[in-house]
Amino acid sequence: MGRKKWWHAEMVLLLSVLLVACGTSGNGGSASTGAQGAETQQSASASGQQAEGGNKELRVGFAPGPYSDQFRQGVQPVLEKKGYQVTVVEFSDWVQPNFALANQEIDANVYQHTIYLQGFNAQHHLDLTGVVQVPTAQMGIYSRKHQSLEEVQPGFTVVIPNDPANQARALVLLQQAGWLELKKGVDPVRVSERDVEKNLKQIKLEALEAAQAPRALEDADYAVITGNYAVAAGIKLTEALLLEKPIDDHMLVVAVQTENKDQPFVQDIIAAYQSPEFKKFILDDEEYRLYALPDYIQE
Repeated sequence: MGRKKWWHAEMVLLLSVLLVACGTSGNGGSASTGAQGAETQQSASASGQQAEGGNKELRVGFAPGPYSDQFRQGVQPVLEKKGYQVTVVEFSDWVQPNFALANQEIDANVYQHTIYLQGFNAQHHLDLTGVVQVPTAQMGIYSRKHQSLEEVQPGFTVVIPNDPANQARALVLLQQAGWLELKKGVDPVRVSERDVEKNLKQIKLEALEAAQAPRALEDADYAVITGNYAVAAGIKLTEALLLEKPIDDHMLVVAVQTENKDQPFVQDIIAAYQSPEFKKFILDDEEYRLYALPDYIQE
């Protein structure tokens, strides 16, 4: 009798192991990868495929700045009319949105210009592509202590971003202001402090993280602030003493995985930005009209 009980218990244990093994192999091969498999399936469903109820799911990522509001109010309604279920995912820095896109946690992101995207791809060996420009808040020179650029004096502190892409923009803007003279023939998208030929106003340049520039206004004489961080800090573009004249490579773009750039969901995002509804939304807003506008808005 004792043997029968022992044999019966052994068979139950064996069946349990087999059932767990079958269930695990169907979810990605091991219990530890099951959650990752589920996350991947959710992301695959988000990439333009049909979700439950017939809706197509899209997850779009943003860093701090005005672009998530611009998307929610002007683009998302157009996509929802096409049957998309849209989720806006907000990140707290300028790094995670690209990693999330590369890992298929989101389907697109909107927060970076082409130069930054190209540098990020090269540094981290990613394959992401910009597919459409969006209205872009320009970089500007701001001050809490001075009313105009003409008040600059030798020894004044001017804060500029410390990352290469935005520092190049800042130096070009300071040349536009007449404060610096850059070496002739230098590439404006790759210029650095080493390329300053003459410090015409004898200003002191202080490089900080771009996100810190709005706070630096309390201490510095002037600060060169990127548009997204200015708007996020409640600073209006109309407060700028000078706004940059952006080149195409400094316009923000919608980024996607390169392999997905021809997928229907990407084409629908592009069409939503280029739609008459979005154009009207931008041109009807006094603040957005000050942004650097893509050709499809200006036409």
